[in-house]
Amino acid sequence: MKFNTSNIFNSPIETGLRSLTLLEAGYPSAYDLERLTYYDYLVVHSDDIDDGPKSIHPKTPHRSGELLVRRPIIEKGLLVMISRGLIEVDYSDSGIKYIATELSSPFLDSLQSNYTRKMIANADWVVRKFDNKKNEIIRKLIYKNLNVCGGEFTNDSYARDENKQ
Repeated sequence: MKFNTSNIFNSPIETGLRSLTLLEAGYPSAYDLERLTYYDYLVVHSDDIDDGPKSIHPKTPHRSGELLVRRPIIEKGLLVMISRGLIEVDYSDSGIKYIATELSSPFLDSLQSNYTRKMIANADWVVRKFDNKKNEIIRKLIYKNLNVCGGEFTNDSYARDENKQ
């Protein structure tokens, strides 16, 4: 797999690393792609939640579509981490889930940048805060907060429709 390293921001490498931090924080739990997508959003935009820590990325307008585009990038990121032996796929009767391997912790411990440390801390917070919640509860919370914090697209669209009348 070849990657363009000139654009790491929200690339499969970065999303794979975020998934790895989440799976390591939740170990021995395994998460499905839906949960990882929600958790990834919460790691990046943690201060959208009332008691959340500072987000690792700045607030951007019109991010209400992020969940739609995030999922395929996360899938590619998971493949990167699986190919490196850092994440395993768990096929079970309840579906496809992902879990950290024994290599995950030493790998993450070796990363010392401030950004990575903050990502790991946010992943720990997300898992502690939301692991006992169902996916649909997390989804509702994210969409509720998108309407408050990141729903500019929805509001702009509504305003344009109102101006046409």
